Amino acid sequence: MSDASSFRDLGSFLDARLLRAVADLGFATPTPVQRETIAHSLGGEGRDVLARARTGSGKTLAYALPAVQKILLAKGHTSKSSEDYAGTRALILVPTRELSEQATRQFLDILTYCRDEVQIANVARGISDAVQKLVLSEKPDVVIATPSRALACLQSGDLALDKLETLVLDEADLILSYGHADALRSILSGGFLPRVHQTLLMSATLSDDVAAIEGMALRNPAVLRLENDMSLAGELSQFFVYTSEEDKFLLTYVILKLRLIRGKCLIFVNDIDRCYRVKLFLEQFGLRTCVLNEELPVNSRFHIVQEFNKGRYDYIIATDGDADGEYGVARGVDFVNVACVINFDLPTSVRAYTHRIGRTARAGNTGTALSYVVPKEEFGRKKVLSCPTCRNDEDVWGKIVVDQQRTGAVGAQGATPWRYDTAQVDAFRYRMEDALRAVTRAAIKEARIQEIKTEILNSKALKAHFEENPRDLEYLRHDKVMHPTRIQQHMRHVPNYLRPRIAGIADASAPSVGYVGKRRTLRGSHRGGKATRGGKAARGNAKRKPKKKDPLRTFT
Repeated sequence: MSDASSFRDLGSFLDARLLRAVADLGFATPTPVQRETIAHSLGGEGRDVLARARTGSGKTLAYALPAVQKILLAKGHTSKSSEDYAGTRALILVPTRELSEQATRQFLDILTYCRDEVQIANVARGISDAVQKLVLSEKPDVVIATPSRALACLQSGDLALDKLETLVLDEADLILSYGHADALRSILSGGFLPRVHQTLLMSATLSDDVAAIEGMALRNPAVLRLENDMSLAGELSQFFVYTSEEDKFLLTYVILKLRLIRGKCLIFVNDIDRCYRVKLFLEQFGLRTCVLNEELPVNSRFHIVQEFNKGRYDYIIATDGDADGEYGVARGVDFVNVACVINFDLPTSVRAYTHRIGRTARAGNTGTALSYVVPKEEFGRKKVLSCPTCRNDEDVWGKIVVDQQRTGAVGAQGATPWRYDTAQVDAFRYRMEDALRAVTRAAIKEARIQEIKTEILNSKALKAHFEENPRDLEYLRHDKVMHPTRIQQHMRHVPNYLRPRIAGIADASAPSVGYVGKRRTLRGSHRGGKATRGGKAARGNAKRKPKKKDPLRTFT
């Protein structure tokens, strides 16, 4: 067990240039998984490492630093004129393209002061065979790929691993479930790897998939069980509400338009059409959103996440499906400072729920998760609004509750019912119904086409084609202008006679994220609770500073 309390204490393991880059990134103290992985991989016998650590614990940096350190040492002891100088010494296998971009960025960040010595190649980006061959012919020091892409490069002879020192299996619990099982087995047992190399296996959870990979890839590993480490855990408040399929839209409108959730929000749905239905619905009220799903090109998906992290968008409507085996949002993707996760459609498994809500309350921050659960008697009443997976919501939610009771919940006290005054929320119903009528199936179809058209026009890969075929570009640019929905300008504003009854304006001294002033609160229960209107108790609460920063607690 390493007792390093700062990255400076790891100076006996890490090059000064790496320490300087880490300091520039603002990291002073290594997280437990970083401290232990660096100590075990670079110290002593250099054993294989199996690290199980919670989401947001800094696993990427934990394996990137030792991988680069070993490359710097090897090159420092080898003449540049030697045939042994150039070669791929680290192979990073990730389950999705999004994670490949994230890992690439992390490596580039720590290479600020030694970028001329260590070259990185990300071959998970879907580049052409010719470009891939050219990139790998330079023998990059670090290759980042999905297992399927790495195997294709190995079989074609474009990638050679005879100098490999470090093999990393990142998000190992997803690698097999994302359809890479056969490719990974071929890499591990196909004679592509040298006999002597170190393997670092990183995972957020312990599963049968991880156990299978462990048996294939690791030899006498140092096992780091840090999944229950709470040093970086934020305060996560979980809420759920039983609601009809139509009222999902009503509640989301009220929550976002009245800013009952302050800060950035991830809204999870279960299919692509739902992405655009929710997006077009919210646009009726002037709420800017973007969609993130497997239909979009990987570069676009990565750019959307970057723009969200920069604050360009406050709301992302995302699917976490897996159409091509290389897409995933609920796991791994580094969303920054997410204040709330809304499960607009309840996920279909306990595991998916855990990963979704793991996008918030990270790195010591507070966060809120709200889940809509459709009762069986409500399912299918409005078929146009139905999501097939919601048929099993009650059964899935029951399993989630049992799992939380068994594990002691995720970072907080477990999920509690969200209660609100239905009479006050119903005052917004006529606006919700007007907005939903404007979001037709034809509008959704046009929105999807428009999104794809925009991506084509902005595609760098197609730039050369349009230069050679300008008429194709003109056809796209002069195609009919699409108006997926009729925007009603009056819907953008909430009348004053409605606003004060729902939530007061936050005090100037209140935090800008995760808190709404308690001048008036929503009380009661959606399922038969008695509706009240704040009264003396609410006025009394307005004078007291809230102990929690949980925005939805202002409704209880």
